[in-house]
Amino acid sequence: MTPIHFTFSAAFLLGLAGLAFHRTHLLSALLCLEAMMLSLFLALSLWSLGLASVSFSASPLLLLAFSACEASAGLALLVATARTHGSDHLQNLNLLQC
Repeated sequence: MTPIHFTFSAAFLLGLAGLAFHRTHLLSALLCLEAMMLSLFLALSLWSLGLASVSFSASPLLLLAFSACEASAGLALLVATARTHGSDHLQNLNLLQC
């Protein structure tokens, strides 16, 4: 495994570990998701550059577009929960009450 592949794999796994273990605030969960998407975007960009193929050049931009949509939906949910529940603590959210 090259150092570049190790770096992107470690960044993805650190984001996944942060998402799994630090579940106190919704904002920290969204930041971990964005870190995971950023590492995937960089890895996919370098992979498509390494292949030097025109057919794979649109893949990183498509992933970046989906990441932007995910970020905007997450921020909208963050604002909605902060308005209704008063904070962004994940312990206050109960799916049975919604």
